[in-house]
Amino acid sequence: MVRGIGRTARTGMCVATALSIVSLGAGQVGASAAAPTSVATAPAWATAQHRLGGAAINQVRSITVLLNTRNEAQLERLASAVSTPGSGQYRQYISASTFHANFSPTEATTQTVVSYLTAAGLRIQSIPDNRLYIRATGSVAAISHAFNTQLSVFAVKGARRVAPSSPATMPASVAALVAGVDGLSDGVGMTSPHHANEAAVAGSASRAGSAGVRPADTLPGPPPAFVNAPPCSVYWAQKIDTTDPAPATGKPYVPCGYVPSQFRGAYGVSGATSSGIDGSGITVGIVDAYAAPTILSDANTYAQLHGDQPFAPGQFRQVNAGRYDLTAPPSASNPTGCGAQGWYGEETLDVEAVHGMAPRAKIIYAGGMDCNDSALLDRENYLIDHQLVQIISNSWGGLGDIDQLAPNLQKAYTHTFLQAVTQGIGIQFSSGDNGDELLNAGVRTVDFPASDPWVTAVGGTSLQVGSTNNYILEAGWGTTSSKLVNGSWTAPAYLYGAGGGTSTVFNEPSYQQGVVPASLAGYWGGNNRVVPDVAMDADPQTGMLIGETQAFPATGGRPAGNYYSEFRIGGTSLASPLFAGMMALADQASGRTIGFANPALYGTLKSNGYLTSSHSGGAFHDVTRHVFSVVRVNYNNSIDATAGTSRYLRYTDQTGTLQTTPGYDDVTGIGTPYGLNFLSDIGFCC
Repeated sequence: MVRGIGRTARTGMCVATALSIVSLGAGQVGASAAAPTSVATAPAWATAQHRLGGAAINQVRSITVLLNTRNEAQLERLASAVSTPGSGQYRQYISASTFHANFSPTEATTQTVVSYLTAAGLRIQSIPDNRLYIRATGSVAAISHAFNTQLSVFAVKGARRVAPSSPATMPASVAALVAGVDGLSDGVGMTSPHHANEAAVAGSASRAGSAGVRPADTLPGPPPAFVNAPPCSVYWAQKIDTTDPAPATGKPYVPCGYVPSQFRGAYGVSGATSSGIDGSGITVGIVDAYAAPTILSDANTYAQLHGDQPFAPGQFRQVNAGRYDLTAPPSASNPTGCGAQGWYGEETLDVEAVHGMAPRAKIIYAGGMDCNDSALLDRENYLIDHQLVQIISNSWGGLGDIDQLAPNLQKAYTHTFLQAVTQGIGIQFSSGDNGDELLNAGVRTVDFPASDPWVTAVGGTSLQVGSTNNYILEAGWGTTSSKLVNGSWTAPAYLYGAGGGTSTVFNEPSYQQGVVPASLAGYWGGNNRVVPDVAMDADPQTGMLIGETQAFPATGGRPAGNYYSEFRIGGTSLASPLFAGMMALADQASGRTIGFANPALYGTLKSNGYLTSSHSGGAFHDVTRHVFSVVRVNYNNSIDATAGTSRYLRYTDQTGTLQTTPGYDDVTGIGTPYGLNFLSDIGFCC
């Protein structure tokens, strides 16, 4: 396999390089008598007026203690060097074992923290090979003692949540080794995976903070069914509304959902995939929560129904957590629930989209035990530290730069991403589905982890695909919706759209300089990271038709049961795996692992500009503002017309404070990739 050969050679070259810039050796752990040092703060909502009392002292909770990397400044320099075209170390990646030897916490450091935790009464559950964190469990009493605080119950947004009443501290000699602690607080800023299909479960799956440990759950069966309501089109504007009142008259009905051949055609890679540039030799990782029970059979059925090959033996495998928690949907009585069934659709979309764009790429799915940050980060870390993949697609995130995360947990994500970069693994995150987040957060903010400068943030568009699978145009994804009520259309109201904007946490990375307008980088008065980097189709009106086993009630003479069916779904959860598939093709076409792609993406644009109308020149479509509308019909009960239907008029490119403009913008980034230009240019930049 090309990946193995190339990687062995590059690793061999880079060991000496790494040693030349990194001062090796473990630091001494001193026995300081200084005052205890804070390792985690209480969340802003954990106030005295909201406190209901102490948490039950015998309740068992799970925590993750995050350890500091060694030689952090050198690690960042190495990550920049191996990912920047023109650098003498460009693509001279290191192995996981070299990362351990140079940057991981030492075994002595890890044992010091382990000894402290066990002496306090906690039980160690797991430590990864790179020793970036320690997962442990303990009673509320033991945890409160270990961190010199009191875990209390607070009333927050109508629910009872646990958090420390004061900052968590550790003795200075131990705290110096610790980046932070996750799991002391229950999450509040819970958000869905970045997909949207308007089914009842669309908002039921979430990424959340940690919660109390319970016996392992049994994964639920298939999710409640969602079915597309007719009329809908096979391709853009195949069917036109001739019956509804203006302004809907003459507008196209939404597509039923594009299939892989349409995406490959529109983004210009049909010829490549049919001639052998099909992802062969590349492995794409996908991280979500849980594990859909019918994923392989659904993906194979879907591929065969739409003219593609099913997975070959060994082409798809799973490295899941093995036990699952918090599988019920969130509710007032179960505020920390994750809604496992809502994640099944996410996994199905991710797997079928990657397989559709890169039909011969291998896929490794890594499902977390729940939707907590520590569970998702654990699976991300597993793929990276075991060097299983070249690309990882993530279609989830949280509200705001750091959501309800303490900065220490953001730092833990960054450490994991830096390891990936130095090992030649490219990580992508969907940018979010709530635009500028004003409606959710009350302020303009970006989503995290997409805002981290060491990942590729993938924004969204509304894509028009013609009758020959041809690209017509794209608009920035931002949707307003009018409903037909008593013969008249209601005023349009914002529904959803691609996440983007300017970070308040991360500085502007060097690769964005000279491309991102100063008005965006300086939005908050400094020079900051702007999201997204690139984009692909995301609008649920122009989304992907996916195939999934769903739970149907008895209807139309068919008994109740679980049946394979297909429906349209969208969100930047679609954009990220589509782009992961494109990157798999680019990796294969270049004959080498591209890894963290952002410097090459921006560098390619700087060198070659945008694609022209004659399809010459650059590797990217410059997505500019296009406002158009489509008519959509939904079943009121999500499955059939027995409860009636509702009719909607949806408008595109309604992006609030974000704007789709010529050149870089904070809805679509530098644009969407185009075909052979992209496959050839990105691998040989710049």
